[in-house]
Amino acid sequence: MNTLMETHFQLPGQLSKYTGKVREVYYLENDILVMIATDRLSAFDVVMPKGIPFKGQILNQIATQMMKATEDIVPNWLIATPDPNVAIGQLCEPFKVEMVIRGYLSGHAAREYAKGIRILCGVTMPEGMKENDRFPKPIITPATKAEMGDHDEDISEEAIIARGIVSADDYAQLVSYTHSLFQRGTELAAKQGLILVDTKYEFGKNKDGQIVLIDEIHTPDSSRFFYADGYQKLQDRGEPQKQLSKEFVRQWLISNNFQGLEGQSVPTMTDAYIQSVSDRYIELYENITGKLFAKADTHNIMERIQSNLVSYFS
Repeated sequence: MNTLMETHFQLPGQLSKYTGKVREVYYLENDILVMIATDRLSAFDVVMPKGIPFKGQILNQIATQMMKATEDIVPNWLIATPDPNVAIGQLCEPFKVEMVIRGYLSGHAAREYAKGIRILCGVTMPEGMKENDRFPKPIITPATKAEMGDHDEDISEEAIIARGIVSADDYAQLVSYTHSLFQRGTELAAKQGLILVDTKYEFGKNKDGQIVLIDEIHTPDSSRFFYADGYQKLQDRGEPQKQLSKEFVRQWLISNNFQGLEGQSVPTMTDAYIQSVSDRYIELYENITGKLFAKADTHNIMERIQSNLVSYFS
């Protein structure tokens, strides 16, 4: 069960390195970024102590495919993917906000709704909804981006602009891109018999001042999917939807008394449970992309990545 938990590369022209919850980013000369998708698992903004086999490869390859499928809507940062876990792209100045868009009352929104909250990030949610019901139209509920180990914060459009996090003009463009990307994601999911429930998009500006799509897109870590077949029957019976997302991990953690709150301890993940999570991520990959998953060689992941990066840069 070899997994990639951290990297320590010295790349040609390397200037610095940033470690996120799941990804590690190397900043190189000439405005080049190397993003390594590790096998770390994050939930409730806490990094779990054990990795999930093939998770990084799955996230990176889904994101790559989805970037290519949406590049006609908004330009993106991606240049090349020389290794299953690696994406290389252009350096951008990220907006310090995640554009979360929800088509259905699920996950965090559903948990807030159950508490009696009806306004989320300045957006009013209708009365009388059940968990996993469809919103009349998709809603955008932004969150400020947190550093590793810190919780993201719900925030309204008004606060984003008032605090100067994003200018009014740029935010209007982010909203437009977010709706267009969600529409495309919905169409791509429908072709696979899936419903794109909610997701998040991250944007930045390149050196020319152009807004571009960055990070991951339409992956199980950043998105939630349901099966279209049977969705309405489950809703009518008040039964839970089968999750094609990381939500199944969150629910397992909740059932083991962990939600990332102060004083709570991460429950022990057995090898059998970790394998089941890996199998579930592979299932998600194949359902989302419609392609069979080809496992990369994990005998020595660090050496494999190093070799592929050397080949690329030479």
